[in-house]
Parts: sequence; C-alpha cells; structure tokens
Amino acid sequence: MSRPIFGRFLGVLIVAAAVILVLLVVRRFHVHPQTDDAEVFANLIGIAPEVEGRIIKINVKDNQFVHKGELLFQIDPVPYQYALEIARSQQATLEGQIRDLQRTIGAQTSAIQVARASSNSAQAKAASADAAVDAARAGVDAAQAELSRQQADYAYAENNVLRLEPLLVQQFVTVDMVDQARTSRSVKGEAVRQARSRLALAEAQWSAAVAQQKEALATYQQSQAQVDQSVKSVGILDPLMGQREARTAAVKDAEYNLQRCNVYAPFDARVTNLSISEGAYAHTGQQAFTLIDARSWWAIANFRETDLRNIQAGMPVDVYLMSRPDRKFKGVVESIGFGVTPDESLIGKSSRDLPDVQRSLDWVHLATRFPVRIRLDPSSDDFRIGASAMAVVRGN
Repeated sequence: MSRPIFGRFLGVLIVAAAVILVLLVVRRFHVHPQTDDAEVFANLIGIAPEVEGRIIKINVKDNQFVHKGELLFQIDPVPYQYALEIARSQQATLEGQIRDLQRTIGAQTSAIQVARASSNSAQAKAASADAAVDAARAGVDAAQAELSRQQADYAYAENNVLRLEPLLVQQFVTVDMVDQARTSRSVKGEAVRQARSRLALAEAQWSAAVAQQKEALATYQQSQAQVDQSVKSVGILDPLMGQREARTAAVKDAEYNLQRCNVYAPFDARVTNLSISEGAYAHTGQQAFTLIDARSWWAIANFRETDLRNIQAGMPVDVYLMSRPDRKFKGVVESIGFGVTPDESLIGKSSRDLPDVQRSLDWVHLATRFPVRIRLDPSSDDFRIGASAMAVVRGN
C-alpha cells in the first residue's frame, strides 16, 4: 500500500475512532449523569444550655469527635443544688403540716360529733328553760292575782271593822259581832301576807328560770360555735392538699434544672465552632458551639435539568472528594429537588400584580440545575461540611 493511501486510511480511522469515542462519552454522560458541582452536607445543631450559670468545666475541644451521652461541658450546679434543697424542704414542711392536720382532723371529727351532741343537749335544755320561764311567769301572774284577791278581802274586812266599832258604842251591834269582824280582818291580813310571800317566791322562781334560760342559751351558742370551729378546721386541709402538687412540681423542676447543669452529646457528632472557655457565663438558649451530626452524611449535587430524567431515587452513586480524589465513596440517590429560586434576569421580579419581565435576549440559554440529595456511607472520617465533591450516577 502506498504511503498516500495509507495516510488517508489512517486519517479516516482516526476520525472514525474520535467519532466513536465522542458517541461513547455522550452515551456515558447520558446514561450515567455526573457533575462536579457538589458539596458534602450533614445535619448540625447549636448546643445551648437549658439553664444559665458559670461554666466550670469544658470536656471537649474544637473539631473533636464525641459519642452520644459524652459530657460536653458543665455549669456550676451549686445554686441549683440549693434550689433543690429548698424545694424539698418546703415539700417536707407541707407534708408535715398535712400529717399534723390530718391527725387534728381525726380528733376534730370526733369533736364535731361531741359538739353536735352537746349542741343538741344544750338546745333541749334551752327549750326546757323556755318552758320553765313560761311556767314561772304564769306562777307570778297567779300569785299576783291571788294577792289582789286577798288584798280586796282584807280591805273589805277592814272596812267592816271600821263600820261596826262606832255602832258598838251606840249598842246597835253586839261585842261578839265586832270581835268576829276583827278576827276576820286579822285572818284576811295574814292571807295577804301569805299571798305576798307566794308572789315573792314566784318572782324568785321566774328570775331563776330566766337565768337558767340565759345560761342554756349561752351553752347552746357556745356548743354551736364549737361545731362551726371544728367544721372549719376540717376544711383547712383542702388548700394544703392543693399545694401538694405544686410542691411536687417545684421539686421536679429543681431536679430537672440540676440535671441540665451537665450538657451531654445527644448523638455521635463533631464539635465545631467552639469559642468559649471555662469561666464564661452561659445564658439559657444562647448557643455555645455547634455539633455536626456524624450519623448521616449527604452530598448535595446540582445536576442539569436535562439529566434529571436519567436519575431516580435509589440509584447508586459514586462520589469523589476533592480532598481525596483517589478514593471512591458509595452513595444512594435519596431525593431530587423540585424547586430552585427563579432567575430574575430571565423572568423578572414576581409581584402581586404582573411579572416584571426584562426586555433582553440571551444567545446561550443555560440549563437550570436542581439539587439531588445523595445519602453517603457515614463510616468515613473524610467528610466535612462544604467539601467539594463530584458525583457520578451509575443508574440501574
């Protein structure tokens, strides 16, 4: 074969090989989409204390790996220990008051029954005293009526003597008639004195009955007051029982605050952004440093929208880090993004009225990139948030 013919044949072969190679590369990129616009990502949380106080111990260093449950730092627990002791003391005091009052109530319950029985007896005595007063009043009235009658008889006898004595001098009446009149006057006078004695006795009995009535009424009022006092003593227990739950809650709250003086790692993580030291005053809810969740790592790879039709959740992915280009990391497509921020240079600013579309024309229209979330095997220590990566989707 002559040299010109061989040269042409070699040129055609090179062109054909280049075309085939280009087609293979195009097919490879079409079947196995890849991008170098990817970053490593992981969940992270800010560690902030739930109680405030001075930090007395920091048990970790920046960028240190910590395991779940490991002590991160400690806040001075002394004020919270005092608060717990006070809460427990107040709870114990309340429980003692409740026990004492329960014993008192036990005695007061019996006292209530005794007081009520005494009140009933006093009420009966008061009623009897009322009846005695009424009877004594009737006796006084009867004695006064008897006295009035006897006084009338005596006045009649007196007048009869005074009428007969002048007639005796003139001998119009006999001496015997005058003596009988005088004797009758004496008898009537004695009857008046006896009636006055009976009246005085009846008045004395009435006064005694009134005094007994007052005494019985005072006894009844006193016994009724004892009943009311005993009932009120029993009712004091309810407010104390209501305070029991509040005291228990105060003790639990003090115990909770004391436990929160020690801050532990909630999961396996990396400490980062540690910028505090022992002696600093930590405030509730104020972030002290950041923990990177080492349990789950992702690569957020931005693929062109034309590649998304060849990417599905569950497909295996090869991920290469710029810091370790010689090592391949296995991953799996977890999800594909469904939205990105629109480009204002293309659609303009969106408002409530009408879109503000810019009057421009781009000769080259770039495909929009959508983030694809790729879950990585978290066993490696080479992952860092924000690390550059390249992702190759291997398809099915």
